[in-house]
Amino acid sequence: MDFKEEFNKKIAVVNEALEIFMPPPDAYPPLIHQAMRYSVLGGGKRLRPALLIASAEVAGGTARDVLPAACAVELIHTYSLIHDDLPAMDNDDYRRGKPTNHKVYGEAIALLAGDALLTLAFQLLTESRTGRAADIVRVIHEVAIGAGAGGLIGGQVVDTFSTEKEIDTTTLEYIHRNKTGALYRVAVRSGAILAGAGEEELARLTEYAEYLGLAFQIKDDILDIEGDEKKLGKPVGSDIRNKKATYPALFGLKVSKEKARSAVESAIGALSPFGKEADFLRVLVEYVIKRDF
Repeated sequence: MDFKEEFNKKIAVVNEALEIFMPPPDAYPPLIHQAMRYSVLGGGKRLRPALLIASAEVAGGTARDVLPAACAVELIHTYSLIHDDLPAMDNDDYRRGKPTNHKVYGEAIALLAGDALLTLAFQLLTESRTGRAADIVRVIHEVAIGAGAGGLIGGQVVDTFSTEKEIDTTTLEYIHRNKTGALYRVAVRSGAILAGAGEEELARLTEYAEYLGLAFQIKDDILDIEGDEKKLGKPVGSDIRNKKATYPALFGLKVSKEKARSAVESAIGALSPFGKEADFLRVLVEYVIKRDF
């Protein structure tokens, strides 16, 4: 399998679908739709929708069947970035190499654009093409939990109020498992559920997602120290400036890199019952800690 070719193919399919699903820029009122499109269509790794599609394929589904759900997860991710960049949160000026949403459209529109993307995501979730209403309802439930106070939002809250404080390993793991890991878990589980995965398959894929999310966040923490600003598309060192809770801050760079490698090995181990159909997922988790952006 040519991983890069397969990954680029998934990204292209997702980008094409996002262009279709997003409201046109001239729809009334145009300002909100332009702000939504600015952040969604302005780049991004598309890891979460690619994961959702790949998980569906492991369980025998197709990209076409799960595209609305894949795009929904990407919209939720983008909404969280818009809000995370706001002055009241991380106060970042750049995202994906461009000025952040509130720098272009103002704080009020940035807030509303994030709200609109979250709402549109749930609309898309109802439009999945599996034909199994019970599975669609289950996925909506999973996404609501993962994106809510028991997942993404909960992680952001603890992260925000841990700034400038000494925290323990348990708190750091909670932040990363929820703020970052929740959407990876949701993406993998949603794809598998919509494709009709059995409970044992789902459990293994969920375990994989947990470790992948951990590896991704540790690598993100490391890149904030060692990364290239041009490749990252945002300033490095923001975690240190904002006195954020990170793995390098708690464990140092050497141990953090060891923990990232251990998470990758655990993620791959979780896929042991699967055959070649899971090769994309195996290579993807390696890609996550080797990336430089």
